[in-house]
Amino acid sequence: MTLTIDIIEGVAPYEQVRTQISEQARTGVLPVGYRLPTVRALAESLGLAANTVAKAYRALESDGVIETRGRNGTYVAAAGAAAERELAAAAQAYVERARRLGFGEAEAVGAVGDAARAAFGERG
Repeated sequence: MTLTIDIIEGVAPYEQVRTQISEQARTGVLPVGYRLPTVRALAESLGLAANTVAKAYRALESDGVIETRGRNGTYVAAAGAAAERELAAAAQAYVERARRLGFGEAEAVGAVGDAARAAFGERG
């Protein structure tokens, strides 16, 4: 597992850790069942506070990307299907909210496109 933290980037270090591990798990660079370093070990290797890495691990666990097995360690979870279901549920909730606010399909889709471009850049 290779992570890099860019202090100048302006993105919180815990978010950089969360994003990089999530992306590596999603793309298979970190396979399902891969044992992640302990919070302390990863924090030390990245030059971060243990609380920073712990916050990233908590967010990843909440997202279903990793799972903690007590004293046995933290592992990449089989989260593909669960993540897709959560995305679909979030989309459904958004559509229902947009409809309650009086917007149609075109406005709802346009708002999502704008938000996605802002969050992910033009790469989509």
